[in-house]
Amino acid sequence: MTDHSPTGPLVLVTGGSGFLGAHCVDLLLRRGHRVRTTVRSPARRAAVPDRVDAVVADLTSDDGWAQAAAGCAAVLHVASPFPPREPRHPDEVIVPAREGTLRVLRAALDAGVRRTVVTSSFGAIGYGPDPGRPFTEADWSEDPSGAYIRSKVVAERAAWDFADRHGLPLTVVNPTGILGPPLTPDYSQYVVLIEELLNGKLPALPRLTYGLVDVRDVADLHLRAMTHPDAVGERFIATAGLMSFQDIAALLRARLGPAARRVPARTVPDLAVRLAARVSPRLAMIAPDVGVVRPATADKARAVLGWAARPLEETVLDTAASLSRLGRLRSPIA
Repeated sequence: MTDHSPTGPLVLVTGGSGFLGAHCVDLLLRRGHRVRTTVRSPARRAAVPDRVDAVVADLTSDDGWAQAAAGCAAVLHVASPFPPREPRHPDEVIVPAREGTLRVLRAALDAGVRRTVVTSSFGAIGYGPDPGRPFTEADWSEDPSGAYIRSKVVAERAAWDFADRHGLPLTVVNPTGILGPPLTPDYSQYVVLIEELLNGKLPALPRLTYGLVDVRDVADLHLRAMTHPDAVGERFIATAGLMSFQDIAALLRARLGPAARRVPARTVPDLAVRLAARVSPRLAMIAPDVGVVRPATADKARAVLGWAARPLEETVLDTAASLSRLGRLRSPIA
């Protein structure tokens, strides 16, 4: 019997049971790498493939990180806290994001890893003054109001400062909103949006437009950033373009037939969203984005790394089909 176990360099993926992390793990295995991942608790080992070594390590504690990084050629730091609603105090999100990132980088430095890739966010780039052009990797968000966006700015700046001081080879990936088929029960808030639209949980559509990208393409960009010699010391935006709630809803209604009969068509006024945000922590997170468009370009990732993103229409429909297969939709897709 032939042994198909991976034999390539060992790569650590933090948060490998999460939405993006699971896709990074899957792609690394398919490319022949040996993979280790971190899980927050022993109970989460079940979401990790048998071929993957799982180490219990939490971003809020030093325990486990030396063991996790030992012997690794590269580290993909994907794990990051994402609050379901605006926290009472910003430090509830900012401190774990910053300190967790530094814990991972210290472990990578001590283990002598050759490449380190950190997942940041477009939130660290595009929440500043309108530059009059699509945002690029040269831009930084300035004084963003939301705790999550602030956490991404603080954590990424801390990562660059650490890398500069210690000579750690670092690359940062800044994805826009991530959609696509989940591999585990954990998936992004943008996938939750598709689920809620199809299940009729949104009575009307806020006037929101987001940059979006497929999780499979973001995983691919991480591997390119990990291996390409010109990626060290660089940031790379991952985006496939802009799509509004109205565009997403119209696509679902047009392509999914009866399965999309609960998807709303009505748009809620901006003022109504802002007023409701005063009493809804969840709406408070999206209220600053109502009516705002933040275009970004992935030209650098394409030019330097040869990266390409699939069309957003394909990503949205694949996301919906995946949710149907997982039994998450009230009306399954035929």
